[in-house]
Amino acid sequence: WDWLTPFSVATGVALVIGYSLLGTTWLVMKTEGDLASRAKKLALPLAIATVGAMGIFSLWTPLLRPLYLNRWFGFPTMIFSVIVPVLVLGCLYLIVKGLKSGKDTQPFLASLGLFSLGYAGIGISFYPYIVPTSLTIWDAAAPPESLSFLLVGALVLVPIILAYTAYAYWVFRGKVRHEEGYH
Repeated sequence: WDWLTPFSVATGVALVIGYSLLGTTWLVMKTEGDLASRAKKLALPLAIATVGAMGIFSLWTPLLRPLYLNRWFGFPTMIFSVIVPVLVLGCLYLIVKGLKSGKDTQPFLASLGLFSLGYAGIGISFYPYIVPTSLTIWDAAAPPESLSFLLVGALVLVPIILAYTAYAYWVFRGKVRHEEGYH
C-alpha cells in the first residue's frame, strides 16, 4: 500500500479535474447549442481548478525529495521553474479569452497546452530518472541493436500513423450538427 499516499490520491483527483477540462473544451469546440453552452459554463471553473491543482503540485513536488528541490531551484533548471508557470498562466488566459470571445478551438488547444506544460514539469523534476531516484533512462534502455531495429520500424510506421490521423481529423473536422448523422 506504499502507493496510497495523500500525494497520489490528490494527483488522481487533479487528473479527473484536468481531464474534465479537456472534455468540456472538446465539447465547446465540436458541438453547438445547449450542449456547447453547458460545456462553456463548466469549462471556466474547471480551467481555474486545473491551474490551481497545478500550482499546488508545483509547490508540493519539490518537498517530496531533496533531488526535486535542488532540480527546481538550482541553476540552470531554475529557469524552467520560472518559465513553465508563466506559460501555464498564459494558457489559462487563452482559455478564458477563447470562452468569452467565442473562439471555440482556442480553449481546447490551450487546455492541451496546460497538459503539455504539466508533463514538462514532470520531466524537469524526474530527469534523468524513469523510476524516480532509482532507475535512469540509460539503465532502462534496451541494447543499441534493439533500439536501432525499433528506430527503423518507427521511421516507417510513424509517418503512416500521422497521415492516417491527419486524414481522420480532416474527415471529422468542424462541429457536429444535430441534423447530420445516422438518425
